Formats: sequence, structure tokens, C-alpha cells
Amino acid sequence: MKVAVTGGAGYIGSHTVKLLRENGNKVLVIDNLYNGHQEAVPDDVTFIKCDIRNTENLKTIFNEFKPEAVIHFAAFIEVGESTKNPLAFYINNVSGTLSLLSAMEQTAVNRIIFSSTAAVYGNPKTVPIPETEPVKPINPYGQTKACVEKALKDISQFDNLSYVSLRYFNAAGADPSGLIGESHNPETHLIPLVLKTAKGEREQISIFGTDYPTPDGTCIRDYIHVNDLAKAHLLALEYLMSGGKSDIFNCGYGKGYSVREIIETAKKVTGRNFKVIEEERRQGDPAVLVADSSKLRKILNWNPEFDDLEFIIKTAWNWELNRRF
Repeated sequence: MKVAVTGGAGYIGSHTVKLLRENGNKVLVIDNLYNGHQEAVPDDVTFIKCDIRNTENLKTIFNEFKPEAVIHFAAFIEVGESTKNPLAFYINNVSGTLSLLSAMEQTAVNRIIFSSTAAVYGNPKTVPIPETEPVKPINPYGQTKACVEKALKDISQFDNLSYVSLRYFNAAGADPSGLIGESHNPETHLIPLVLKTAKGEREQISIFGTDYPTPDGTCIRDYIHVNDLAKAHLLALEYLMSGGKSDIFNCGYGKGYSVREIIETAKKVTGRNFKVIEEERRQGDPAVLVADSSKLRKILNWNPEFDDLEFIIKTAWNWELNRRF
């Protein structure tokens, strides 16, 4: 298949591009490199530097490449930053996606896989969280993803568009090859921050809140290895290409680990001790976020291969020690 991947030079995007190529697909990466790294794009993949808000450029690209589907990763993702500069998130995440959808419509590209997030659930009442849980985001980042999901639903009902929205929980780890991995600036995700502390790049790691209603008092999250997440995109692509109807799927393992468990596992994997400090809770952090991924497993036949916290952290540590970018 011919697949255009927006944000394909980013963390999850680059791992998905690698898997797409390994499965014989022809891939075009579109990325403005605001958060992405061209070094993450395989040499045999065509790369075009372009902002998705430039509809005319996208039309030209699609007319030349003629993709059968688009996998759309390009977005701002930092929750904290979204509360400081919500307008930028709406312009990039919502307006950018509408620009992409407009270019797709005008070039007869009618399948899209959308990179969504568990942040659309806000503070869920049901855990593990099913896709039927009400969408009630509590920050601008989650709101922008919810806005796009609503647009996709509306457009697909009245236009020739098929979509799959994948709601990620906590992507983590790195490709075992060590060639690609997580590289954000600034880094805000727990596992890479913990490993940077183990590596000595940070003086300490903070635990924000130790009085949550969880076994050890710290927040619990569902960490999914990035390659298992990439596999979900490949299966979603095959699903749409075979005539599957538009749908939404959670992406997680259905179990969670606490902040303390992540820190202790990192110490075990790295063989290094480091300073841990306890701080007050952060506003808006739910106690537990764990996916009900039974729908993904049943409908897309998703069977994760890397559901092991030590393995996730080992691959992330390998990347941190030998990172290329």
C-alpha cells in the first residue's frame, strides 16, 4: 500500500514508519520537524518537509504520491504547554487537521488513521476505561483531540471518508534495534525522565503526589511499548483497506504501573541508584488511567508482543545510552 504519514519523523510516527516499511508498504513522511527528527526516517522512505496547515502544498504532495491512506500523527502533545498556550494547540492540532482533511478531500484520499489520546476521557468514572466512557477532557490538549474526533465523525457521516481513531495511553520504550527512540525537547514523559536521572543528566526525579487512592499512593498509568502501538496502526490500516467501518479504539495493555513501580524497575534495569523526591500533587492528574483494550484485540486482532515493563524500560535505556538524535 501507499501510505502518507504526517509527523512520521516523531516518536510514535517513526516506529510506525519502520513497521510499515518492514511489511512492504511504500511510505511518504510529511513533517515540519518542529518536534520531529529527520534522522528517524529510514533512508528508503521519501521525506518532505511541510507543515500540514499548508493545504495547497499537501494537495500537490497527494496528487504526486497518490496515497491510499493517511496516518496522522502531527500534533502538539505537551499537556502542560497546552494550558499555557491553548491557542497554539488549537491552531496546530485542530486547524492543521482540518487543512489535512481538506487536502485529502480535494485529492480523493478517503482513509485516515488518527493519533488520539486517553486525555479525551479526563477523569474517567470507569477503570479500565472503555471506549464508551464519556469524552470529557480537562485540558486544552485533550480538547483539541476530542474536537478532531468530532470532526472526523461528522465528515465521515456525510462524506466519503473512513477513519480509525486510536486513543493512546502511555507510549513508552524504543525499538530494540536502538536506531530510533523517544526524543522530545522538552521531555515530559516519566520513563525517559527517570532514565535521564539514572544516566546523570538530571539531579533527581520527582514524584508528584503520594496520597492517591492506589496501593502505594502514587498515580498508576497504562504503559504500552511503542512497537505494539505501531502494530495497532498497521492493523487499523489493513482494517480500513479491507472495508472496515469508521471506529475508535483504545491502545493500552489493560493494566497499569505506579510511579514508584516505574522508578524501582528503572533502578533494577539500569543498576543505578538516583535521587527521588516527593512533591505535592499536580492539578488534573487522575489517580488511575488504564485502558480497556478488548475492542482493539477483538476487532483488529491485536496481540501485543512486548507487554513487559522490564522489557519496555530496557529498550528505552538502550536508546538513552546510544541515542542518535
